[in-house]
Amino acid sequence: MNSLLRFALLLAKTVVEGARIEGGRVVVSVRPHRSEQRRCPVCGRKCRTHDVSGAPRRWRALDLAASMCFLEYRIARVECPEHGVHAERVPWARHKARFTRPFEDRVAWMAVHCTMSAVAAECRIQWKSVGAICARVYSDLLEQRGQGRFEGLRRIGVDETSYKKGHKYIMVVVDHDTGRLVWAGEGCGKDTLNRFLDQLTREQRRALEVVTADGAKWIKRLVKARCPNAKWVMDPFHVVSWMNDALDALRREEWQAAKAAARKALPKRRGPGRPRRGEEAPPGAKALKEAADAIKGSRFSLVKGAESLTDAQEGKLRELKRAGSRLFRAWELKEDLRAVFMAAGAAEAKALLDDWIWRAGHCRIEKVVEVEKKVRRRREDVVRAVELGISNARVEAVNNKVKVTVKMGYGFRNVDNMIGLLMLRCSDVKPQLPGRAQEAA
Repeated sequence: MNSLLRFALLLAKTVVEGARIEGGRVVVSVRPHRSEQRRCPVCGRKCRTHDVSGAPRRWRALDLAASMCFLEYRIARVECPEHGVHAERVPWARHKARFTRPFEDRVAWMAVHCTMSAVAAECRIQWKSVGAICARVYSDLLEQRGQGRFEGLRRIGVDETSYKKGHKYIMVVVDHDTGRLVWAGEGCGKDTLNRFLDQLTREQRRALEVVTADGAKWIKRLVKARCPNAKWVMDPFHVVSWMNDALDALRREEWQAAKAAARKALPKRRGPGRPRRGEEAPPGAKALKEAADAIKGSRFSLVKGAESLTDAQEGKLRELKRAGSRLFRAWELKEDLRAVFMAAGAAEAKALLDDWIWRAGHCRIEKVVEVEKKVRRRREDVVRAVELGISNARVEAVNNKVKVTVKMGYGFRNVDNMIGLLMLRCSDVKPQLPGRAQEAA
């Protein structure tokens, strides 16, 4: 029976002393092998006993058929010369855990593939316990990988994304070559990125060849200072988004001006109700009102790419062109900027970009000129994106997975638990079902 329980519960270096049924649950009395007793949970050294708990402690184990199972052991506290007084290490559970290793591995695997509420219901544990288990499993797997998890990094992408209201951010670092999430940390700004770079050895930092990010100057300066061999690449998505934001701001300005002109053309009313004689709107006012409505409804026609426009949206652009609107000129410049990133090579991209910079700088549209100044300062970084054929698309995909993870978990009270689950889902550190052969990453 003892061998059967050890086999079913995946217990290693453990002696089974007995089992009983208590309140519909199976309680198994265990103890560590003599060589595994009285060890520090931090460093693993053999230590002197400080005291022994009066009541036995229980750990939730894998279910036996449809019955919940617990391991029971009277644990001792040990005095470590280096780490002080701690509860002794037990071979069946991680430090500070009240679940066995196989049980936590199963919960972590399920959390990667299911919602946290579904995992909590199936495993019969509290919802908040799922996040803590994921954090412990990821920390354990990360410790096993060690510094080697950063080996082979050549091209990385850096970005920040919010995970909670109130300007709560995490920073993610993605490997462009494999698409895996390399690192995630709470916060944003220079200190957060330095925390990642501090984990790399000098050789690993010098091995970085390409770093992509948005247009933040502090990222470029920090990468240049700490990764001397890395080429900085401006993300095409952010460059085009600057132009789209400027185009939308210009549309709102044009709409407000057209709406004010239409309101001004209306005759003054002497009271509420239907218009009296002489108060009818003149034909010119009606045309101005229709022009204002047309500008208001042109938002998606302006920000979409030319190849994705519907017939109705193309018609709106033709109306703006016939009217000689600044919006159509700005839309043409936006499409020409997109064409830079579709160039066949660096030489063609450089020629197209120089031509765009000259025309955008002389278009006399203030919003577009502001974008031109930003692009001109990053000219070499933009051309390098075309030359290397790289963007921050993989990073944006991981950002989307962050949002999905937060929604599936209905929020996280502990950001470390969220990062642990996110890393288990998106990195190459994958949890394995207990008792199964290791799956390919």
